[in-house]
Amino acid sequence: MRYLKWKEEFLSPEVKEKALSELKKVVVQCKACDLASTCTNKVFADGNPNAKIMLIGEAPGADEDASGVPFVGRAGKLLTQFLSEVGFDRKKDFYIVNTVKCRPPNNRVPSDFEKKCCSDYLSAQINIVQPKVIVLCGATALKSFSTKEYKISDIRGQWIDLFGEIKAMAIFHPSYLLRNHSLDEGSPRDLTKKDLIRIKNFVEKN
Repeated sequence: MRYLKWKEEFLSPEVKEKALSELKKVVVQCKACDLASTCTNKVFADGNPNAKIMLIGEAPGADEDASGVPFVGRAGKLLTQFLSEVGFDRKKDFYIVNTVKCRPPNNRVPSDFEKKCCSDYLSAQINIVQPKVIVLCGATALKSFSTKEYKISDIRGQWIDLFGEIKAMAIFHPSYLLRNHSLDEGSPRDLTKKDLIRIKNFVEKN
């Protein structure tokens, strides 16, 4: 994953909007891998380009493919619920993307080649948005930024330095939380809420 910091210290909202609009046009026309021929819509992003936090998920599912918006299915609704419960406004506080812009058939994990085909688009989104924090949502997003074979259960909740200047934290993917309903101390749902609170506290102080 490449990250090339913009020469400008700060990109205005107008510059960000124009740059992302141009990038989206390129993404919509992309045919770099076979996923482009099987998806209904390219799923570019959701949320606020001026947010301090970028959340990166795995790949679009059926609901996302139909709507063109990331995290709108059952897992996405659970994510939105968790964000709200810890005091975040999803639309205001986050810019949300995936490692790939097209839905893999049967919701399988995107291949390394498919992620590579989308990596320049993801890098460009990071460069334009200039987030202070990146939330790596699930194992696939984590692996896209690390050459080490971390288990999400081992690394989640810990701060990671990306590109020397961006703080990142991995959290459980909400699809995993859909299969784990317990709210007991130390459960995946409990740990995820604590991770989100830790992220919120960091952003508020920085």
